[in-house]
Amino acid sequence: MKRGLSEVLAGNAYDPTRLVQILRGMMELEGYISPSVITEIAAALDLPRSAVEGVAGFYSFFETEPRGRYRVHFSDNITDELQGSVELRQRLLDAFHLELGEVSRDGRLSVKLTSCTGMCDQGPAMLVNGRPIARLTPARIGAICSLIRGGSPVDQWPENLFTVDTHLERADRLLSTPIPPGAAIDAALARGAAETLAVVRRSELRGRGGAGFGTGQKWTACAAAPGPDRYVVCNADEGEPGTFKDRVLLMHHADALIEGMTVAGLAIGARKGFIYLRAEYPFLKPTLEATLAARRAAGLLGKDIRGQRGFDFDVDLHMGAGAYVCGEETALLESLEGRRGIPRNRPPYPVTHGYLGRPTVVNNVETLIATAQIALFGDEWFRTLGTPRSAGTRVLSVSGDVARPGIYEYPFGVTVSQVLADAGAERTQAVQVSGPSGTLLARKEFGRRIAFEDVPSAGAFMVFDESRDMVRVVDNFARFFAHESCGFCTPCRVGTTLVKQMMGHLVAGQGSRRHLKDLARVSKVMKQTSQCGLGGTAGNPILDGLEKFEPAFYGRLPSLEVRPVFDLDASLAPAREATGRDDAGAHLDPERG
Repeated sequence: MKRGLSEVLAGNAYDPTRLVQILRGMMELEGYISPSVITEIAAALDLPRSAVEGVAGFYSFFETEPRGRYRVHFSDNITDELQGSVELRQRLLDAFHLELGEVSRDGRLSVKLTSCTGMCDQGPAMLVNGRPIARLTPARIGAICSLIRGGSPVDQWPENLFTVDTHLERADRLLSTPIPPGAAIDAALARGAAETLAVVRRSELRGRGGAGFGTGQKWTACAAAPGPDRYVVCNADEGEPGTFKDRVLLMHHADALIEGMTVAGLAIGARKGFIYLRAEYPFLKPTLEATLAARRAAGLLGKDIRGQRGFDFDVDLHMGAGAYVCGEETALLESLEGRRGIPRNRPPYPVTHGYLGRPTVVNNVETLIATAQIALFGDEWFRTLGTPRSAGTRVLSVSGDVARPGIYEYPFGVTVSQVLADAGAERTQAVQVSGPSGTLLARKEFGRRIAFEDVPSAGAFMVFDESRDMVRVVDNFARFFAHESCGFCTPCRVGTTLVKQMMGHLVAGQGSRRHLKDLARVSKVMKQTSQCGLGGTAGNPILDGLEKFEPAFYGRLPSLEVRPVFDLDASLAPAREATGRDDAGAHLDPERG
């Protein structure tokens, strides 16, 4: 067996559900996952080789061919792009006579893109062998080039290169109310599981991931589901460009998060929990592992918690491997079980058929911290802030054209204009709320409120001033969705590719009114027919952009009557050939809107 592989396998108990962790271990050891390693892993785990190869090829942070000893991933997020990341990336490439995606001849360096590093408040940013470097400048790029040329190991680079700032600009109840370790657990134990469920229901807490499903309703359904085993999963895979709030919550509020998970375990009768951490945050792993160890030592995790016989609950940490789609809860569960992150058909839902087919609660970081506070202070305390339909507070990741990017917490109901004023935004023409999958707001909408009943948000708040080209912004979002589609369902796989191609023609000045019609049509098809939320929301920036910034799109057309370079109907010819159809219904009518 290949050197190091036996240790990685043993460290993961030869457990097939930990395949993603095993492959991560080999990436850390060798920098790539070789065909021979795939074969040996498959044999050791008694899995088909194709299954292991499929997982290794699915995640963007896995490499199946040798890459550079220094593996650089530049953020391709729009906020980084607008701060000069493209020029900085080219400076690094030119220094080593490389093209993007290439490996240097000496095997020293490779440079690729990643959708977002979660450093939007301190960009431009990149990762080097998984470690983040923020606030990139020409001088920093020059220093990094010198370190690479000198062969200095990354773990010996100056620590100031890897400094990650917090930028907490406004704290409200969630971020400023400490929870003494064990206090929320004690309160939940005093109430009992049934009353704890009732308190969470009465709090009217809605999930902070964006969809806003009732947390108490989810927990109650899971607790009532048949079966001996239940699980609590923390979704810490915030991959939405423009979102970085979980990074701050995990850095400074990990104890409260795990407290909330333990309260959830008591309420639903679970004995096991998982934190699924996004691949771009490996630097948070030591903090989380130390917090877990400290809580075990204090009797707040493990067997007979707080001396309560039979109250057993523990938490494992799992790292992602670079797949935006794993933010969708069923895709996350697939990954947690050691497979590709392909969303499941629903129903059944995770509350009855989740991890390993057992009842499972999946909540995000902010939601679980809020449940710890609700357990300690009660539902009435929680409902004193917010709106009638959106109780509590909302943590926003504010980035882009603002004087003070960072984390802002407000009671639900805050206006967009208030956030802009607090962040020091000037001459703002647009705000993208909740990342590319969310809502694009024009200036006339800045009086709207951040709330589930008005503008829901998963946390991202990207600001664009009057100097920005909104077609370029939408083009970046289109490229993001095309890159991150898992490829499982046809509407998303084909639709995101078509949208990316058509937006590329527009940006290149080769578009036509036909392109604009086709962009809207394809976006609507994706929304109506895609398997999961990724495809269902991938057309949002297109539809919002065409509606609210129409002059910017028409301004890209060289002629309103030019014949389109891209023929949408012709692009579907392979599909007609594969299905043996060539009737009128298998063609697109260019005159239909």
